Amino acid sequence: MACEPDAVERECVRAAVDLIHARQTVLPKRLLAPGPDADQLQALLGAAAAAPDHGQLLPWRFVIVPRSERASLAEVFAQALRERDAAATPAQLDQAREKAHRAPLLLLVVVDGDRGDPAVDLPERILSAGCAVQNMLLMATAMGHGSALTSGKALGSAALRRRFGLSAGEQALCFLSVGTVAARRPARARPTVTDYCSTLGPAPINTD
Repeated sequence: MACEPDAVERECVRAAVDLIHARQTVLPKRLLAPGPDADQLQALLGAAAAAPDHGQLLPWRFVIVPRSERASLAEVFAQALRERDAAATPAQLDQAREKAHRAPLLLLVVVDGDRGDPAVDLPERILSAGCAVQNMLLMATAMGHGSALTSGKALGSAALRRRFGLSAGEQALCFLSVGTVAARRPARARPTVTDYCSTLGPAPINTD
């Protein structure tokens, strides 16, 4: 017997709710091989295309960092630390380098503040990039992979800008890591709707 449309809709809503709330951050050091295969990678990247994009500017892009380039990224992280702290110790530099070798899939998220219509301001472009990233995180969760976003001061370094060939109007937002979960922490408590949502009240009466 075919499902009634309302039943199908309710099932779709339940599946969406379950997927959204199943997503949690898994630190890159807990993301191991295997990562997404070639087909899964294309599905992950394809999910980004469904993000809202005012004017169809495509104001963001992703740069995959393959295993063959992790060592060069590690040196970028070390150089970025030297830029901030000339007195960084060898141990601190090694710790910075190690971060480049975590997670089987690593991508840099880049937003372009200059591309296309200048009337679309940077916050809107960043919001579009955030939606694209969330689509990818949810897709990774649906595939059974863990994922994480990481940032840090290295993102604004001259060394990183040079290595990734960022233009003057581009900025690195974050790294996106995906892989098989080695260890998962207990899910943190989510905020409730009342923690972050209110209703606009009547306009104040102007007595002037």
